[in-house]
Amino acid sequence: MPNGSTFWAMERIHATCVVIKGQGVLLRGAPGSGKSDLALRLIDEGAGLVADDYTELAVIDSQLCATAPQTIQGLLEVRGIGIVRMGCVPRVPILAIFDLLPLSDIERLPSPHMETFEGVDIPRYCLHGLDASAPAKVRIALKAQTDNLFHLPEA
Repeated sequence: MPNGSTFWAMERIHATCVVIKGQGVLLRGAPGSGKSDLALRLIDEGAGLVADDYTELAVIDSQLCATAPQTIQGLLEVRGIGIVRMGCVPRVPILAIFDLLPLSDIERLPSPHMETFEGVDIPRYCLHGLDASAPAKVRIALKAQTDNLFHLPEA
């Protein structure tokens, strides 16, 4: 770590992490919610693997960053196939969190949600991870977030 960097202790969470155009995306959810499946579909469309199933988070220089635990670095579980070795990105700043929920728990038009980790606010979205459109929804959320494209009704 470079001199002068501010670093907070690492926390391991149950989540998969991919990187899309340099932007880290955390996929959280219960076992069977589609974390690895959605990661595989995103990777198949050009994303990179950071961590599957467990992700280590730390705040470095006021950015929430993700890495893979060393024991699972570069491994992706592909249900029905097995655990597959692939390249991975060693560390990425997190831009968004996607909680994978049952379809009945997804709001049609949700209000913006933020999650705070060690003082860093990260936008949080809810998706049904096994929807065919889930990879497109992840990409459109990132684009809307980075390009300020969300339409928020006036109060």
